[in-house]
Amino acid sequence: MIGFYILIGAISLVSWLVSNTLKKKFKKYSEIELRNGLTGAQIAEKMLADHGIYDVKVISTPGRLTDHYNPTDKTVNLSEAVYNQRNAAAAAVSAHECGHAVQHAKAYEWLTMRSKLVPIVSLTSNFSQWMVIGGLILGAAGGQSGIGFIIAVAGLVFMALGTVFSFITLPVEYDASNRALAWLENKNMVSREELAGSKDALKWAARTYLVAALGSLAMLLYYALQVLGSRD
Repeated sequence: MIGFYILIGAISLVSWLVSNTLKKKFKKYSEIELRNGLTGAQIAEKMLADHGIYDVKVISTPGRLTDHYNPTDKTVNLSEAVYNQRNAAAAAVSAHECGHAVQHAKAYEWLTMRSKLVPIVSLTSNFSQWMVIGGLILGAAGGQSGIGFIIAVAGLVFMALGTVFSFITLPVEYDASNRALAWLENKNMVSREELAGSKDALKWAARTYLVAALGSLAMLLYYALQVLGSRD
C-alpha cells in the first residue's frame, strides 16, 4: 500500500510541475502582442477558411485553458482570453484547436480512433478503479473464490481502455500542434519571436497529455501486479 501512495504522489507531483509550468508559459506568451493585430477568434476563422472548412463555428467558452474542438457539433471552443486576445499564446491555442478541425475534415485516423473510444471510456473510467479495488477486497474476504478476481480483471480491462485512450490522444495532440505551427509559419501569421513563443507554449501543453498517459500506464501496471500477484 505504501508503494501505491508513493506512485500517486510521484504522478501528482510531476503533473503539478508540468501544469504549473504550462500556466507560466501561457502567461509569458500572453504578453507578446501579435504584429498582425488579429484575435484568437480571427486567427481560428482564417485557418479554417484557408483549409476550405466552412461548416465549423468558432465560439467563446467560459474558463481558462478550456479550449477544445467538439467534433459532434463542429465547433472550435476558445476560452474567453484566447478568443479575444491578440498575442502569441492565443495564436497558438486557436490554431491548435483548428488543427483538430482539420484532422476531422481529413478523417485523420488517430482522431477517428479516439472519437470511437470516447463513449466507452467516458462510461468505464468512472468505476474501473473501484472495480479493481472491490475485486481485491472480495478476493481477500472470499478466500480466492474467484468472483473477486473476475471483477478485478474486468476493472483492469476497463482501466486498460482508458490507458489506450490516453496514448491514442498523444499523436492526435502532437499532430494538431504540428498543423497549427506549420500554418502559422507558412502563412506568415506570426513573427519569428511569436512563432518561438507559440512552439514553446504548445510543447508544454502536449506534455500535460504525455504525463497523463504515463500516469495512466503506471496505475494500470500497479493494479495489474496487485490483481495478478494475488493469485500466486
